Amino acid sequence: MRIDIVTDTFAPDVNGVAMTLGRICDGLRSRGHLVHVIRTGEGGGRGETIAASLPLPGYKEVRVGLPGPFRLRKRWTKRRPDAVYVATESPLGSSAIKTANALEIPVAAGFHTNFHQYMEQYRLGGLQPAAMAYLKKVHSRANLTMAPTRDVVDMLVREGFQNVRLLGRGVDTELFHPAKRDTALRASWGARDGSPVAIVVGRVAAEKNLPFAMECFRKMRERVPDLACVVVGDGPLREKLQGEHPFVHFAGVQTGEDLARHYASADILLFPSETETFGNVLLEGMASGLVTVSQDYAASGRHVAHDRNGLKAPKSDQGAYLGECFAALHRWRDDSFRGEARVTTESLGWGQVVESFENHLQEACESRGPVTLTLKEKSKRPKRTFRTIFISDVHLGTEDAKVHEVIDFLKHTRCEKLVLNGDIIDGWALKRGAKWRKRHSRFIRTVLKKMEKDDTEVIYLRGNHDDILDRFLPLGFGRLQFVKEHIHHGVDGKRFLVVHGDGFDSVSTNHKWIAVLGAVGYDLLLKVNRVYNKYRAWRGKEYYSVSKAIKAKVKSAVNFVGEYEQQLQELARKKHCDGIICGHIHTPEDKQVGEIRYLNSGDWVESLTAIVEHHDGRLELIRHSEFMAELASEVRPARMAAANVIEMELSA
Repeated sequence: MRIDIVTDTFAPDVNGVAMTLGRICDGLRSRGHLVHVIRTGEGGGRGETIAASLPLPGYKEVRVGLPGPFRLRKRWTKRRPDAVYVATESPLGSSAIKTANALEIPVAAGFHTNFHQYMEQYRLGGLQPAAMAYLKKVHSRANLTMAPTRDVVDMLVREGFQNVRLLGRGVDTELFHPAKRDTALRASWGARDGSPVAIVVGRVAAEKNLPFAMECFRKMRERVPDLACVVVGDGPLREKLQGEHPFVHFAGVQTGEDLARHYASADILLFPSETETFGNVLLEGMASGLVTVSQDYAASGRHVAHDRNGLKAPKSDQGAYLGECFAALHRWRDDSFRGEARVTTESLGWGQVVESFENHLQEACESRGPVTLTLKEKSKRPKRTFRTIFISDVHLGTEDAKVHEVIDFLKHTRCEKLVLNGDIIDGWALKRGAKWRKRHSRFIRTVLKKMEKDDTEVIYLRGNHDDILDRFLPLGFGRLQFVKEHIHHGVDGKRFLVVHGDGFDSVSTNHKWIAVLGAVGYDLLLKVNRVYNKYRAWRGKEYYSVSKAIKAKVKSAVNFVGEYEQQLQELARKKHCDGIICGHIHTPEDKQVGEIRYLNSGDWVESLTAIVEHHDGRLELIRHSEFMAELASEVRPARMAAANVIEMELSA
């Protein structure tokens, strides 16, 4: 799948949302998906687009994405994704959902942060209802919403959110490991031999309940004066807290191996936040073998078994929480207790989270329209096999060539013979300055791969747009043959003449300059078609082909098609064939006229059709959308069953 992710935060930002999105992106790419991230911030590497943003007043570490409907529409019209995931509900995220809706692109939204609860921490509690109303409005436009814990899912459902799905979180147990413990680092914190270290990790901000954490540090030191206290992270409260609590070592932002060393070099993790949707920090601390003290909700409610692998107190009960901090001072030497925390996280890898994300995104696609198979499902299910496939008029080199679709079709099929019946490459367009894209080369590679891996014979018939081949015909390279016409022998003994068909178009044959002018006009008509269908998508209407409508209503065009078919049928009779298979006029057809069967494979510009020969000799005209929907219907039950199993495991 081609997936675009829209977010206000991404690496190198250091926070739970950025880390989670990074893991999901890496996991999706490793499974073969094409992932592009539209994000705020500076820089931006390969596969990323930087969106306009502003720093949050008083909190410069957080940037708020600005609306970008025109830029998003331009990108998604040119490179239409199969699905969009919007991770943050900023103006950027809201405009992304609206734009995806206008273009009829499936869109899922993530509920990563309890922004409405932050209002209380910043003395704006009266705005909580308005904030929740805004969040609900944004998410109502998405096909579904993904939330990290069952508690959050239930809360959103109570608030009236629709189609909420559980998407758990994982932890990298190779990165976060007790073996990363560093005695030199502990010494730099002033930790003496045999004395404990308590640590807090996260943004140094009001919503993380840091003032209460400092109070816990102070009272814990009253009982164990040798206790070293460390804060890892940065934020708007750092300067103030650092001045008020000189006994606390503020280590600043740490990432990767350095962050893992800081975790493993501590003994007790305090996680006092009351506004988390999940709390990745807790799992990272448990994976590092720490005694964790948390509030009983979110990740703690899901993964901490009190007094077995961690300590926790009822949410918002500060007295009980402080009591568990005192208990941690007696448990930090308990290797069995700390080992149990580590064991708990060893089964919480990111693989199942990515698979669950993939399934939920696929569900969003299904709710929007025809189903697109995931890459994993494509590789696992058997390909649809045919004896022969006939396709024509791909017009590689033009903007309107539906290359992704024809490649998708070929990758889901296996055949003994592939007939490329003319106008596969549009030489006329290339001469006029059209650009050859990477996706056009990908089609060539797909055909060559079928020759190599499936031992497919390929017959390339020249058309009028690739008539440069005339000077070389006939020409052969092993199982690849270039010819002007071909006689196809069916398994039932019937003979079919295969030609592109431009020889029976008097304009193409006798007045090439008029044909070229007509091709230019057709290209302009397709450009008008693109603009018109953008407008129709904005209005929520389905695709409409202007060129086909004109052909159907212009009498001369209708007469031309009729005469064209009759002439080709007459040629088949003269060649003693039972039928004819052609292309050229971009009008798919399968009909019997007397003893002659006329088949036209259509095109891969608008019709997206092909002719296939089954192994029993049946010839069939198939359409890409119907073919892929049929394939998807075969895997949907298995996919939904897998999604249900994963969701049950994550919520158990």
